[in-house]
Amino acid sequence: MEKDSKKLPLFFLGDRLEFPSVELANKDGLLAVGGDLSPERLILAYKNGIFPWFNDDSLILWWSPDPRMVLFPEKVRISKSMRKVIRSNQFKLTSNTCFKEVIENCAKIERKGQEGTWITPKLKLAYQDLHEKGFAKSYEVWENNELVGGLYGIDLGHIFCGESMFSSTANASKFAFIQLALELREKNYVMIDCQMHTAHLETMGAEPISRSEFLKVLKG
Repeated sequence: MEKDSKKLPLFFLGDRLEFPSVELANKDGLLAVGGDLSPERLILAYKNGIFPWFNDDSLILWWSPDPRMVLFPEKVRISKSMRKVIRSNQFKLTSNTCFKEVIENCAKIERKGQEGTWITPKLKLAYQDLHEKGFAKSYEVWENNELVGGLYGIDLGHIFCGESMFSSTANASKFAFIQLALELREKNYVMIDCQMHTAHLETMGAEPISRSEFLKVLKG
């Protein structure tokens, strides 16, 4: 699914801090349009299985797809080649040391089949605000003191909602994702929300579940 929609959604958000039921999303998962990117609205969205996804020249679009791609941390799949990378100590992992740089790199990275980026200037500012408030977190991958990969997302305390990741050298984003999963497993997190299916995530153990199942875990 592309990160825009040619169909008009049924629900237009105003100033009130609310969302319609996710069951009213269309077949692509598009639920609502409009509103704002305030910290309060964003956290309300994530707590209800909704996330923003739109182009720079678009109104704010809110999504809740069915099925939902997730990773249960205990099911993370580490290939033989990645085990070798991990043992080699090629990479070093840090967290929350340079959130701004991570999101900037995620916005700049070219992705097959996509034109431009959904990480718009408005989104960057919104997630930076969430980071300063302790909700948005980044994981950074370093090689020889150079930032070569990373990811960021929203931490709800029992679920990590992944937003985007980048890699400027082979295996860096995989390393970040695997280390995140291992850390969250140790902390008894229930799930990593990966939002949409990608073959890259599937190879590391992510799987689709129904939106209703996702919401049960989210609200659990």
